[in-house]
Amino acid sequence: MRKPNILWICTDQQRFDSLGCYGNPQIETPNLDRLAEQGMLFENTYCQSPVCTPSRASFLTGRYPRTCRVRQNGQRIPREERLVSRIFAENGYTCGLAGKLHIAPCHASVSIAGEPRGEDGYQSFHWSHHPDFYGKDSNWPLNEYNIWLHNQNAAYERIPYQGSRYVFTGPDPQFSHSRWCAQMAEEFIEAHREYPDRPWFFSLNFYDPHHDFDPPKGLLEKYLNKLNRDALPKVRGGEWEEKPKIQRRDHRGAYSTPGFFDWEEMMERDHLELKAAYYAMVEQVDREVGNVLRKLEETGQAENTIVIFTSDHGEMLGDHGIYLKGPYFYEPMVKVPLIVCWPEKIPGGIRRKALTELLDLAPTLLDLAEIAPEPGMQGISMKQILLEREHRDHLHDVVYSEYYNSMRHGTGRPDYVTMVTDGIYKLSYCHSTDEGELYNLVHDPMEFDNLYGKPAAVTVQIRMLEKLADQMSFTVDPLPEREAPY
Repeated sequence: MRKPNILWICTDQQRFDSLGCYGNPQIETPNLDRLAEQGMLFENTYCQSPVCTPSRASFLTGRYPRTCRVRQNGQRIPREERLVSRIFAENGYTCGLAGKLHIAPCHASVSIAGEPRGEDGYQSFHWSHHPDFYGKDSNWPLNEYNIWLHNQNAAYERIPYQGSRYVFTGPDPQFSHSRWCAQMAEEFIEAHREYPDRPWFFSLNFYDPHHDFDPPKGLLEKYLNKLNRDALPKVRGGEWEEKPKIQRRDHRGAYSTPGFFDWEEMMERDHLELKAAYYAMVEQVDREVGNVLRKLEETGQAENTIVIFTSDHGEMLGDHGIYLKGPYFYEPMVKVPLIVCWPEKIPGGIRRKALTELLDLAPTLLDLAEIAPEPGMQGISMKQILLEREHRDHLHDVVYSEYYNSMRHGTGRPDYVTMVTDGIYKLSYCHSTDEGELYNLVHDPMEFDNLYGKPAAVTVQIRMLEKLADQMSFTVDPLPEREAPY
């Protein structure tokens, strides 16, 4: 059997509801909408951490963050953990990456070479964690995006937009970080044009629409002209008074940094500018995805390529009075887009409501390529639900996500929060402050009414706490495997 190629597109910090195919009428994403029409869209896919490094380590290994021992930004994945890219490489695939990886410390204060690498299986490795905000003061001379810009007599610049406190304009589209990522993918695909019997696996990791909010000026102004008060964040006044302390803290400053996206100091204009910039960055990604998909078509490789589009986690974008990300598990934070397309194999135009987790992707891809699953993987293969049109629309009874001191939040006790949802109710429990949240996602999809501790919800609360305890028990590392029958 001819092995399928795999193009795994992953954005950074993209909400599930920021695509036209997910019901957003304000944003233009024609290429991803078309991919959804040709493939299968999953409406209820959850990340295993609302923070980059734990989420990425989890979906690249098919193991929960606490299991693969990458619970925090700034940690390095242990050498014993095996990435799905390495497994594909060991099974005859040529593996490549462009953009962000982020499964090891990757700050300018850590390494002049960028991100320390382990045995990741990538033979073609084009690393650039993000656009270089630091210019000549950068400590990253091997950021390939910088080199690419230099070779075109260009440089990364961002300029505050017309008095905005939070929004910038970045390079023109042809010099954007997303353009560079896509070009690296196109060159990789083109290199395989004449080798149809050599399967490949490529990780295309866009940094957009992660902050800083710095889209090209033309796209920013397009959305500033489109958006009105209907686009303001979804907030119910004073709701944070019934939410855990960590949310009240971050309401006055993202990442528990006072004054950094302080909701109480922000004006209506600030919110609309940030939404416009975010949508502009998403559209920029969509354009580059279109370029890469056209390259697949031009080279005759589309038919035998599995294309995945997803993101590592979401973005609050002002909803519930919070910006960016942190130890909270609202739908815009932990639910991510997931589209899977494989022409003539995966039936097109189908929307699945099944609860799925990002860590299901690694075992699914191995299964689709008929490669044995890796011992210790905790995800469930989605092969049948993908290939069989009439298959039952179900995968997990519940899904689970976790935050174990995943980012540094000032001083004081670290934040430890875990979440479980069965698709009807969602419970998150803050172990570090003994507070909780409980929402009825059917009657309260915006998650305004916290039922935790309310007498009328005590039975549901107990049941969901039991499900949370079950998930924390059932997701204990299955390795090492039992060697004896007693």
